[in-house]
Amino acid sequence: MRGGFPGLPLADEPMGEGDAELALGQAMEGFAPPMPVLVAFSGGADSTALLLQCVRRWPGQVSALHVHHGLQVAADSFAAQCKAVCVSLGVPLAVERVQAHGEPGDSPEDAARRARYAALDQWLAGPEGSRIASVALAHHADDQVETMLLALSRGTGVAGLAAMPARWIRGGRPWFRPFLDVPAKALRAWLSQQGQTWAEDPSNADTRYVRNRIRARLLPELEAAFPSFRNTFARTARHAADASLLLNDIAQEDLSRVGSPPVLAALQSLSPARQANVLRFWLRSVHSTTPSAAQLAQLQQQIAACTTRGHRIHLKAGRGFVVRAGVHLDWTASANPSPAPTEDGLLRP
Repeated sequence: MRGGFPGLPLADEPMGEGDAELALGQAMEGFAPPMPVLVAFSGGADSTALLLQCVRRWPGQVSALHVHHGLQVAADSFAAQCKAVCVSLGVPLAVERVQAHGEPGDSPEDAARRARYAALDQWLAGPEGSRIASVALAHHADDQVETMLLALSRGTGVAGLAAMPARWIRGGRPWFRPFLDVPAKALRAWLSQQGQTWAEDPSNADTRYVRNRIRARLLPELEAAFPSFRNTFARTARHAADASLLLNDIAQEDLSRVGSPPVLAALQSLSPARQANVLRFWLRSVHSTTPSAAQLAQLQQQIAACTTRGHRIHLKAGRGFVVRAGVHLDWTASANPSPAPTEDGLLRP
């Protein structure tokens, strides 16, 4: 995909018909998903633009899925908007209802996002979804900037700075985000030029949500100070994605040496940076959990101090606990794991 659209007007300037057409045309030029393709369709401007673009390029090969969150009164009107658009386009539409209420301490945005992906996964695993070859999401350049700013605010590493990938594999299928270089204003301008309506989510104006505060307050200031910030942020995300892939390659090599579960002595032979890298990779790839920076630092301190057979390790790491099991580290979801056998077969804590 091409790297941004430096000729587009600023946020407070009107966008000409040619500007918006160029932005979307360039984005779709590099988008060649296997067919048939499923569009995740909220009814908002972004996914409406994506659905229209896909239908015009691949008529008869496009389906849509709407996730009904049920979190606000307007949720039924979103589904109705999606149905009306899909009927007008002749696009098959599935509507999946979810309960998007998260666990205590979860942000509503995170809970809704997890529910959306779970609904997509569940539908794709069913009889209707089995024929779908690829999935398209309508995240755009402003979404990418918001994701990067959130990651920066949390002190993220390069994986977080890589933000959202343009293409990845999930459930054995390729998933795509073709609009990551397209500003939100270009999508709305293009829809207006087509005479196409869309649903406006009233919660998008609620600045109690962090993303909405970023969108309403930070992005206009960034655009005023750095007019090409979307392009430069996108370039930074690509550099971070390259660095993240390199770190994963190194972690895979190191994990093959230290073992899975890792041998303590082998971990101790690594530099602190490589040790942290392989521990994160092991926990993420094998146990689907990610430790916080503080948890990882504490674990590394315990690994360094683990020089006797009686030294016990039982530390919180992500959704569970890293424990010592003889000469190895192990991970458990239980706060009170049973003693694990050591290499001589005896049970020790």
